[in-house]
Parts: sequence; structure tokens; C-alpha cells
Amino acid sequence: MHPFRKAVETRDHAALEALLAEDVVFTSPVAFKPYSGKAITAAILRGVSRVFEDFTYVREIANADGRDHAFVFTATVDGRRIQGCDFLHFDKDGKIDDFLVMVRPLSAAKALAEAMGAQFDRIAQEAGGR
Repeated sequence: MHPFRKAVETRDHAALEALLAEDVVFTSPVAFKPYSGKAITAAILRGVSRVFEDFTYVREIANADGRDHAFVFTATVDGRRIQGCDFLHFDKDGKIDDFLVMVRPLSAAKALAEAMGAQFDRIAQEAGGR
């Protein structure tokens, strides 16, 4: 099992954070601008783990050199079933330097946006406390 997938599925936040490059760029499916940096990305991922229920990866796709991965997932957010994909790029040191998330359907994306909005103060506090 890929270390990223294992960290997410076991909710090992320390292992997940260790996989992030200091200059990682996180592109959210529900925010207009990307977030830059390890601290904010790690805080967002912890927030996501609080709002997603029944999260599971259902498919993993990788290119030949292992630096690009797509992890297809399902979860529930506020009673709505969501499908999504984490698109990751790994730098030469094996750290995630680009993290793009896409989700569907729109009703679930809206539920995710609301749930993450409710987490934002905590996320900002966690990111600033590092």
C-alpha cells in the first residue's frame, strides 16, 4: 500500500504531514485560491478527516516513475455521498509538492464547502500554531 494512502486511511496525521514538502501547494475543490505551505495543508487535511465519514480509497493510479498519483475515493459529508480524487505530485525527494482535490456531485461539494467552512477557524489556528 502506498504510504500516503496508508497514512490517510489509518488517520496517521504525523505520517501524512511527514509526506508533505515544505512548499506544497494544496488546491481545494471548494476554495478559489490554492493554499501554499506544509502547515496550512496539514491543518486542512486534519479538518477534512473530521468532516468526512466512511472515507475509503477505491482506486489508485500512478505513472511509471511514481511521481504522479491519483487516488479515487468515496465518503459521506453531512449525509451526502461524495466521490473524489486526490491528484498528487511527488518531488525528487519523495515529498508531495502538489496536492489537487476534485469532488462530485455538486450537492456533495456544497456540503463539503459548508462543513469545511465550519472548520476554518480551527484550521487557521492549527496552521498558525506551527
